[in-house]
Amino acid sequence: MSLRSHTRRFRRMGGLALVLAAALLLLAACGGGGGGQTGGSGGSDGGQTGGGAGTSGDEIVIGVIGPLTGDYAAEGQGFKKAIDLLVEELNAQGGVLGRQVRVEYADTGSKPDQATLAAQELVSKGVVAVVGAYASSETEPAMEIFHEEGILQISPASTATHLTEKGYENFFRVAFLDSAQGMFAARMLVQNLGAQRVAIIHDNTTYAYGLAEWTRQFVEQEGGEVVFFDALNPQETDYTALLTAMQQANPDALYFTGYFSQAGLLIRQARDLGIDIPITGGNATNNDEVINTAGEHAEGFITTTEPLPPDLPYDKARDFVARYREKYNEDPVSIWTAMAGDAFDVIIEAIRQTGSTDSADLIAYLRDELEGYPGITGPITFDNKGDREGTIYAAYRIENGEFVLYIEPQF
Repeated sequence: MSLRSHTRRFRRMGGLALVLAAALLLLAACGGGGGGQTGGSGGSDGGQTGGGAGTSGDEIVIGVIGPLTGDYAAEGQGFKKAIDLLVEELNAQGGVLGRQVRVEYADTGSKPDQATLAAQELVSKGVVAVVGAYASSETEPAMEIFHEEGILQISPASTATHLTEKGYENFFRVAFLDSAQGMFAARMLVQNLGAQRVAIIHDNTTYAYGLAEWTRQFVEQEGGEVVFFDALNPQETDYTALLTAMQQANPDALYFTGYFSQAGLLIRQARDLGIDIPITGGNATNNDEVINTAGEHAEGFITTTEPLPPDLPYDKARDFVARYREKYNEDPVSIWTAMAGDAFDVIIEAIRQTGSTDSADLIAYLRDELEGYPGITGPITFDNKGDREGTIYAAYRIENGEFVLYIEPQF
C-alpha cells in the first residue's frame, strides 16, 4: 500500500475517532438519548460533492455521461441499458450502505462541445461519481470539469492513450489503451492478412487519430509499409475522392480507425468503387450499425476489439449477458455496454469498501487498494495513472450479416 493510502486511511480513522468521542460525551450528558447522525460513514465530510453526510434514507446519486442522441447514440443507449439493469438489481437487494442509488444521465449529443455542458449538469445534481463518457473527444473536455470539482470519473470506452497522461487522480478507465490495440491490429494486418502495403484512414477525432498513429508505428515494426494515411470528415457522407486517392496507392488492406456511424458508409462506397481489398476497422466499429448501413457490402469486414460480451471467458460475463437478454430481449450493444456495467460496479464496490460517498475516499481506494476486482470484462486493477492493467483483444469478421469470431481473444 502506498504512503498516500496510509495517510488518507489515518486521516479517516482519526476523524472517526473524534466523532466517536463526541458521541460518547453526548450520550453521557443526555442519559443515553440518541440523536447521532446515521449513514455517510468512513470519514465523509458534510458539504462535500456527493452528499456523503446524508442520512441512511438518502439516495446516492451517480452520474452517467454519454451520447444518448447523435451519431453515437447506439453506444450511449447501451450504457443506459446496462446501468439501468444493474441499479435496478442493486436497489432490489437494499442498495449500498443501506441507501438506494439513483442514476442521473447527461447527454453529450455525440459532440465534444456539448460534453462540457453535460458534465456541468451532473455537477449541479450533486453526483458522487460519474461513468463516462464514450468517445475520447467527449471525455477530454468533460474530465476537465470533473477534475476541477474533484469528482471520481471512470470511462468505459475512451481509449486515447494521452488522457491518463494529464495526471488527474480522479480519472480512471476500464477500457484498454489504443497503443495495445494498435499493436494487435498491426499484427493482424501483416501476419494474418498478409498485407505488406497498408492504408489507414482516420477521422481526426482524438481516439481515431491516436489509434491510427499507433497502428502506423506497429505496422512498420512488423515489416509492413503504410502507403496511405489520411482522414475523412465525419460531417460528410461522400468519401469517393478519398477512396479514389487511396486506391491509387495500391494498398493490400485498409484499416479504418473511426466510428461505426462512418464505417458503414466507407465500406459501401469502397465496394461500389470496385475496391476489393480487405477492409478492417478499430474497436469503435464493433457495432451492428455497420451492417445496417453497409448492407451486403459489410460481408468480410473485420474489426479489432475487446471480445464481444457473449465471447468473454468469464462466468460473470455470461451471467450478465443472460440477465441483459432477459430484460431487453437482445444482446448487449457492444463491449462498451459491458464496460459501462463494470465502471458502475467498481464505483459501488468503492462505496461499499470505504463506507463513504466522498469522492476523495473513493479515488484513494481505487488507486491504492482495489486489486483484481472480478468485473464483467475480467479482473480490474488500476495502475498509478488510472489505466486498467492488462489487455485482451480479439478480431471479428462479418459473415452472413453477423459478427463472427475471426481471431480468438488474446491476453
